[in-house]
Amino acid sequence: MALQTILGAGGAVGIELAKELSNYTKEIRLVSRNPKKINESDQLYSADLSDKNQVDKAVEGSEVVYLVIGFEYNTKVWQKKWPELAHSVITACKKHNAKLVFFDNMYMYDRDFLFDMTEETPIRPTSKKGKVRAQIANMILSEVETGNLTALIARSADFIGTHNSVLVELVYKNLKKGKAANWFITTDKIHSFTFVPDAAKATAVLGNNSAAFNQVWHLPTSSSNLTGRQWIELFARELNVKPKTMVLPTWLISFMGLFMPIMKEFKEMLYQYDRDYVFNSSKFKQQFGIEPTTPQQAVKTIIQESI
Repeated sequence: MALQTILGAGGAVGIELAKELSNYTKEIRLVSRNPKKINESDQLYSADLSDKNQVDKAVEGSEVVYLVIGFEYNTKVWQKKWPELAHSVITACKKHNAKLVFFDNMYMYDRDFLFDMTEETPIRPTSKKGKVRAQIANMILSEVETGNLTALIARSADFIGTHNSVLVELVYKNLKKGKAANWFITTDKIHSFTFVPDAAKATAVLGNNSAAFNQVWHLPTSSSNLTGRQWIELFARELNVKPKTMVLPTWLISFMGLFMPIMKEFKEMLYQYDRDYVFNSSKFKQQFGIEPTTPQQAVKTIIQESI
């Protein structure tokens, strides 16, 4: 069986991806600073991925490499670490003739086209983080266009999952404590969320389908088009509590950023909440026939797993 390697195996996506890859191969290499087995036959490879030589060793022998690492949500960290890592991974994949699957987000898209994001949405990042993502995507696609690399980009909307999710941190956890759910700017706009297990399953499907390479794919995301208010009501209904809500305006987020680093970092992304944010994954659905999890089932699953 062919070896498939996950770079950044300890995160939420990496853990779910390892489970899904076991449907395709028993040769799975998990790479992170402190990797832990997900499947009994997993190969554990401890590496500092900021070291290009360790990246090279981690990639060696792989048929497919999945880059799913998540860096600290900090612009300066992204600007320094992402280009260095992408260059190291691309170089190693070319050297060892490995296919690359890059797990991406939608930060690079033109903010004027968020109402129906597809793989063809114009690239015009207006945030510093978005410019970093655009740079990495361009690095990969440029190598693909010249025929030097076989790769694909798998893009996700914001996550709905048990870890590092706005919905969980600001909606579910607050409602569960009897507090008001928090939302940004307005609750009247649509906001798509990709369920992490769906994203992992689809990434594994793409990585094991030769025809999927050398293009961009949006990962399966519900087309229910719920607004912020409807997401809050959905969690409240499942928790059997009132959907109490506190909307955080821009000025308040700016103030909170003075003493909460994460809010300072998030401020440049607030445009995603003042307009409809609709992530269209119909290309994947048409190609593979896989339906995304409904918001209702995703919320039920998160609550059950959190008990």
